[in-house]
Amino acid sequence: MVKLNKIYTRTGDAGETGLGNGERRLKSDLRVETYGTVDELNAVIGLARLSAEPELDAMLARIQNELFDLGAELATPLTGEPLGYEPLKIIASQVERLEREIDAMNAKLEPLKSFVLPAGSAAAAHLHLARTVARRAERLMVALGRVETVEAVALAYVNRLSDHLFVAARIANEDGRADVLWVPGQSR
Repeated sequence: MVKLNKIYTRTGDAGETGLGNGERRLKSDLRVETYGTVDELNAVIGLARLSAEPELDAMLARIQNELFDLGAELATPLTGEPLGYEPLKIIASQVERLEREIDAMNAKLEPLKSFVLPAGSAAAAHLHLARTVARRAERLMVALGRVETVEAVALAYVNRLSDHLFVAARIANEDGRADVLWVPGQSR
């Protein structure tokens, strides 16, 4: 378990931070930006939980814990060096569970006839915001994967999570009945 007695350490005052393997990197490093964006995503999901129904709230609570695991995975570069501990990693069954939940939620919804605007209920609006942050995290993971190793299953998880958040937003909008649909050229 993690034990945090002291919140500030002053070790980052010069613009560097420590990774999970002890390596120091600039706070502007792509890896740090990537796991920082996953942390931001987690915070936005926390906002969505404030007004989520109990069943959706339980899903989001589990996802928040998984995002901490993903953050730990992204904060620990795969160098081939022994770490002295078993690193946290997203696994395929977590991606599969997201898919099952997407399918179950989507079965309650009418097919879309237009794009959905990120609006409606407070929970839906926050879930749409979370979806966009998930897509940014995914883009950063792809960029990081071009210069360092990023596990394919972790990338699949974030890709599926953005889909999950989209469908969850529709569920939060009265099972899609309160979705705000895009009307092309409406203000012309």
